[in-house]
Amino acid sequence: MTTSSTTRGGRGARERILRAATRLFYEQGINATGIGELTEVAHVSKRTLYQHFESKDELVAAYLRRFDEEGLLPREQVLARTDLPARERLLGLFDDAIGAGFRGCPYVNAAAEIADPRHPARRVAAEHKRAFRGLLRDTAREAGAADPEALADRLAILFDGALSQSALLNDPGPLRHARSAVEGLLAGA
Repeated sequence: MTTSSTTRGGRGARERILRAATRLFYEQGINATGIGELTEVAHVSKRTLYQHFESKDELVAAYLRRFDEEGLLPREQVLARTDLPARERLLGLFDDAIGAGFRGCPYVNAAAEIADPRHPARRVAAEHKRAFRGLLRDTAREAGAADPEALADRLAILFDGALSQSALLNDPGPLRHARSAVEGLLAGA
């Protein structure tokens, strides 16, 4: 008898749960996604889900950790490019392309839905944002900024704000405006 990836339970259940959580949490939101829907999409029982994740809170944290385990988010990957000068990498964060289904940053989205700063997912989101800010600081230093710490703070605020506005309005305009502001910051840095 052959089993397919849509069979309930069995091997690969944890991966199917994480794949389902990644899609549903990003597309619908964490609070709007119930355990029943997660188990249905992942083709597992509730018992299997809770064997892999003690609670939905733990699953949400694992969903966010997975992004860091797989590397930078697609929009952040420009910072790791070695074929571009540092200044161009910083500007590249504000590329105004947004695809269908774009809902912004999954870390910001999770933090917006979860009020408790001690929640495991909030801690994962905060860790990511601190690491991202560090990457901005290092790139700003490489670009020759006199005060890379201050520039990184400003870039992080512009980045998260522009992504949030672009997602909310379903419009790349805020990214273009932020890019223009970043050009000014880099010229003065």
